[in-house]
Amino acid sequence: MNIKNIFRKGAGSVCCGFAAAFMALPMMTSCADFFEPEAEDVIFTDKDHLTNWTDTVYSLTGILNKLQVIGDRTILLGEVRGDLVDLTDAASSDLRDLALFQENDDNKYNSPRDYYAIINNCNYYIANAKIDMRNSQDKYVFMTEYAAIKAIRAWTYLQLVLNYGEVAYYEEPLLTKEAAEAAERAPKRDLDYICSELIADLESIPLQYRTEYPGIGKIRNTDSRFFYFPIDIVLGDLYLWSAKTPADYYKAATCYYNYINTRNGQSASSNYPVGVTTVMWPKGTTSWLGITAYGGDFWGSESYSNESELITMIAGDSIRAEGYYSELGNLFCSTNENQAQYSITASERLKELSASMANCVLGNNGTTVSYAPSGLDLNRSGDLRLPFCFGQNFNNYNSFKDPVTGDLVPTQVISKYKYMLNKEKREENARNNIHIYRKQMVYLRLAEALNQAGFPRAAFATLSEGLDNAILRDSIGHTIPEADSIKLAAFDFPTNNYRRASANFFVTGNAEQIPNTIGIHTRGSGYTPMNEFYKLINDTVETNEAKYRQLTAEQQVYVDSLLLDEMALELAFEGTRYYDLMRFAKRQANPGAFMKKHIEARKGKKSSAPVSRDLSDPKNWYMTWKGKLGIQ
Repeated sequence: MNIKNIFRKGAGSVCCGFAAAFMALPMMTSCADFFEPEAEDVIFTDKDHLTNWTDTVYSLTGILNKLQVIGDRTILLGEVRGDLVDLTDAASSDLRDLALFQENDDNKYNSPRDYYAIINNCNYYIANAKIDMRNSQDKYVFMTEYAAIKAIRAWTYLQLVLNYGEVAYYEEPLLTKEAAEAAERAPKRDLDYICSELIADLESIPLQYRTEYPGIGKIRNTDSRFFYFPIDIVLGDLYLWSAKTPADYYKAATCYYNYINTRNGQSASSNYPVGVTTVMWPKGTTSWLGITAYGGDFWGSESYSNESELITMIAGDSIRAEGYYSELGNLFCSTNENQAQYSITASERLKELSASMANCVLGNNGTTVSYAPSGLDLNRSGDLRLPFCFGQNFNNYNSFKDPVTGDLVPTQVISKYKYMLNKEKREENARNNIHIYRKQMVYLRLAEALNQAGFPRAAFATLSEGLDNAILRDSIGHTIPEADSIKLAAFDFPTNNYRRASANFFVTGNAEQIPNTIGIHTRGSGYTPMNEFYKLINDTVETNEAKYRQLTAEQQVYVDSLLLDEMALELAFEGTRYYDLMRFAKRQANPGAFMKKHIEARKGKKSSAPVSRDLSDPKNWYMTWKGKLGIQ
């Protein structure tokens, strides 16, 4: 998906196809050291302001083009340094150094300049767009683009500070070497500072522009709404990362809920439910031979609808010659291009975690259950999301042989990257775009925030049964203190819009109303509401205030561990794991010990996988660059 030349400057209309996509417009990079000066890269510096639709959208698409540079890196930095993947002998030295926490300044994935190039262009647009201009309907002309670019800037800054710990923060465009050098000399800012600044910035955007996107339509049949970073999700992330108190977490939860509640409009019937997409054993099975996927859009189709799993992606080029071609398919999967030599594979830790889940299989009548046995092949014991997306050594690949020995080459497919080879070695369904946000991720972060805000039962319901008002207001709301019940009531999931799936639905396919909601754990571990091994601890009603608070604290710790595991099961290979571990570590009594334990568990229970830096010291969680970025 080439995102150059979408717009011909001055044409005022969208060109057809990504072959004409995202024009190679002059863009502004940064100056000084990580702000390197390139005079030809300044957009529209001959103008004081961006005052017409063509110029503003031309600038926006140029910024989207800059995002391509950090697309692969976003996934790799978040996955390779975590505990859910391991590297093969085919992995590059740069990738291996990342995994071992020994990257140097020359590592291809250690380049803060690319983040600052995006930020500086966002700053230029924000400083120069005439956002007070109105059209004949008295509506602001450029506010949707302005809001979208502020969200991109906030997301980019968050990625930068999560990877380097302390970074230069500035909001004005750097157009001269002197300005860049001054910015570089300025004090570096940490996560809390940057989140605080960005929260204030995004909260200042009028509410209506949090849900509207620039109208550039479809490009090569891809809806451009996928290219933007929803403000409420980015705000939720900022609050979640910087939270110190239950009130902070409540704000994060509110932001995620606001996105869910308004994603498809603000009418009384609007909804954005989890869905009922699952991978399950057939009802009543005793053979354990084949698993069944129910529903369609499991990992994130790139077709936009009210139910779409995918929310945000960074578009990549479809062929290498076009520019920013994603290497993720070649790294995670066997392809023609890499001669089946994939670089990243599932870790033993991920396999063990998946196998440890109790998979609750419905009986033929829907009133009884059994549990899948241990020891099944193809990683099919436990949660089924791993074998559903991850497979090795399929017969289709057996035509790949070592050119020297003639031996069959081990092969791998991770369907989240959709690389499949048929027997004639033709690649099918290759994915060139980098997925950033999707629906289950937002619901999991909502649950994380609700749990830390003091609502572990609501968080647990997100995993086990699914959210609706019957759960939130009747089952939970009537059993907690009034003040908490009032807060929880702000999360409105009307039962006519959010319809939980019953056991009978999965057995017969019948329901009075078509369901659209399940607990996320049901997506891979069977029908969770009937799973006797997946229950909330101490699930009792406590009327004594002190005892209620103690019970809540105990449940929060338990649900937090369930959430971290669920994020692994649902989001493995998607570039979030390292950051999830960091965020959960921050809440522990000993963050360093927590981080070290998890990262060094990649090899599974039987062996340890030490890395080069001592992760018990939180400053070693971050990269450094030339002594100028990172926590020294």
